[in-house]
Amino acid sequence: MFSVFRACVSFGPRNRSIGAAAKSQVVTNCKNTVQGFKRLHGRAFSDPFVQRLKNSLVYDIAQMPSGTTGIKVNYMEEEKVFSIEQVTAMLLTKLKETAEHALKKPVADCVVSVLATACDAELGGKDFDEMLVRHFCEEFGKKYKIDVKTKPRALVRLYQECEKLKRVMSANSSDLPLNIECFMNDIDVSGKLNRSQFEVMCADILARVEAPLQSLLEQAKLKKEDIYAVEMVGGASRIPSVKERISKYFGKELNTTLNADEAVARGCALQCAILSPAFKVREFSITDVVTYPISLKWHSAAEEGLSDCEVFPMNHAAPFSKVLTFYRKEPFSLEAYYNRTNELPYPDPTIGQFLIQKVIPQASGESSKVKVKVRVNIHGIFSVSSASLVEVQKSDETEEPMETEQANDKDGETLSSKMQTDQEEQLVQGDVQKEAEEKTRENEEMDITTEEGKVEKKSDQPPQAKKPKVKTKVIELPIENSPQWQLADDMLNLFVENEGKMIMQDKLEKERNDAKNYVEEYVYEMREKLHGILEKFVGESDRDILSLKLEDTENWLYEDGEDQPKQVYIDKLAELTKLGQPIKERYSEAEERPKAFEELGKQIQQYMKFVEAYKMKEEQYDHLDEADVKKVDKQTGEAMMWMNSTMNQQSKQNLTVDPAVKVKDIQAKTRELFSACNFIVTKPKPKVELPKEDAPAEQNGSVNGQEKPQEESADKGTTENTGNPSSETTGTKPDMDLD
Repeated sequence: MFSVFRACVSFGPRNRSIGAAAKSQVVTNCKNTVQGFKRLHGRAFSDPFVQRLKNSLVYDIAQMPSGTTGIKVNYMEEEKVFSIEQVTAMLLTKLKETAEHALKKPVADCVVSVLATACDAELGGKDFDEMLVRHFCEEFGKKYKIDVKTKPRALVRLYQECEKLKRVMSANSSDLPLNIECFMNDIDVSGKLNRSQFEVMCADILARVEAPLQSLLEQAKLKKEDIYAVEMVGGASRIPSVKERISKYFGKELNTTLNADEAVARGCALQCAILSPAFKVREFSITDVVTYPISLKWHSAAEEGLSDCEVFPMNHAAPFSKVLTFYRKEPFSLEAYYNRTNELPYPDPTIGQFLIQKVIPQASGESSKVKVKVRVNIHGIFSVSSASLVEVQKSDETEEPMETEQANDKDGETLSSKMQTDQEEQLVQGDVQKEAEEKTRENEEMDITTEEGKVEKKSDQPPQAKKPKVKTKVIELPIENSPQWQLADDMLNLFVENEGKMIMQDKLEKERNDAKNYVEEYVYEMREKLHGILEKFVGESDRDILSLKLEDTENWLYEDGEDQPKQVYIDKLAELTKLGQPIKERYSEAEERPKAFEELGKQIQQYMKFVEAYKMKEEQYDHLDEADVKKVDKQTGEAMMWMNSTMNQQSKQNLTVDPAVKVKDIQAKTRELFSACNFIVTKPKPKVELPKEDAPAEQNGSVNGQEKPQEESADKGTTENTGNPSSETTGTKPDMDLD
């Protein structure tokens, strides 16, 4: 199943509209209808990109307490500010509901596509729309002396028309008109543009197309000649100038065999199948990568300043874990950040701060070995997942020497030699079961390291002086995580609670609107049928009363009944059905009654034929008891009399009054007759058992497909044995046994 879902949310005085329903309110409720907010994810309100984008938005944005960007709307008659995460969650919740409705089962997980390895995050179809809007705003300002940007509704209409024009220009190179009636101040506006003019206007945007392509080849370490084919997907595949530039860059004709809208959704569906244990798919080699290189920095006493190290280089496989070893006497902090700020689409490269707590020196006063596990999970999110302290314990027992790891710098840290890669965790798909396996593997890795030390102890070495036996104890350390943009737990819980309330409010409003719509539908339906198929089944006075009631209800719906509670609409519908339902029932009775009488008549005819056949002494019924047959005859006669009587009564009955007999009564009579007679009519003949003989010949099977009488088989057996007169007395067995 595939359907296009509009990333649009509209906030109203009573409920929210999401998807296509919200898209239809872009003009009528423009200030409270949110779309195009994807670019605001993860950005501070002070971000220069947000400030530039702010001028082109119809709805208002505001700064959240955390410094991120929020969207200001009027919801439930109150001014509200929702975070970008909240609005996105509304979309995902609606998508989940739609998927569950289509699949008829609950949905617990999903795959969401993100930008490719090489991309321009600020380049898309919206930029071309923006260029058209800017052009026509200037043109209309000069031509009609109007400022479009002062009227949000007019600006939204212009965006819609420019998007349509862009699509049409992709298929036509001639001059194309743009006409909008009653655009502003009751002024009709018009303009025209062709593809060549549009491409000149967008030259700066089109020039940015090649940079991601070049970056992609560099990261993949490929040349243009190594590319076998280029497939275009997405909205850009409709823009001729974009296709021309990509084709020219690779020197190849582009393929457009995939549906432009479905391609990404199909890829997500494939990834879902690969991750799901319920599906078995062909083996595909799919490796997610770290899009931007991640480094760690920390305060180093040895170097009297900050030290840093790149932990996950660019395009490193993900999910992936690494173990770093530090030597410390006290708690220390690690700061994760993206180290190529010039390539990062965000101004702040910080990922977060991670404080390793409860670090203490060894009993001897030396620095403790601290193992810190860092991870990029299947979602591409970096975290410090665990930390442990290796405590060295000495005992009085002595045994052969065992080499131990010595730190070159007691208060420093070793990274290049001490960084261990958890190879077993490469490309883990990240579900709950595999996360548990990952923890087990980590523990196993530590055990293996200890076992290797024991192996080294047993290797052939010259005799040395006895040393105290060294034991180690691994202590898990608490970590205080402070990701830069992650929601605090209390804030997240508040958002979840608010989303639940909004979902319930949407549900209540839907039920209220449905109740109102049922009343409106009933009014229109009955008004039409009263002068149509129901006309013969209602008296003139009753029709006048009901028609007047329907008219009053219609007027009420558009006046006082425009905004009423759900129960009021339910009561109003009950008033109407009390008058209209008897009429509809008389119609349905008249439609179904002939068929019901026909079924009863067929039953009576069947049993009458049976009685006649018995009286004619037909062989198939000669096993039946005469009393039972008389019972069938009696029941059939009574049913015939009842049917003739009720049919006669009904024929004299006026269609405008309730019927003399109802369909359910006729059907009950048919069932009654069937239960009284059918078991007699279908009573099987008793089985006749053939007499058993004492002869030894029991071969009653078929020979060459033909049945032989038992006597013939016995005779044949006697004839075959005449060659041996003593065969019967001596019990000689025949040459062949027959089963």
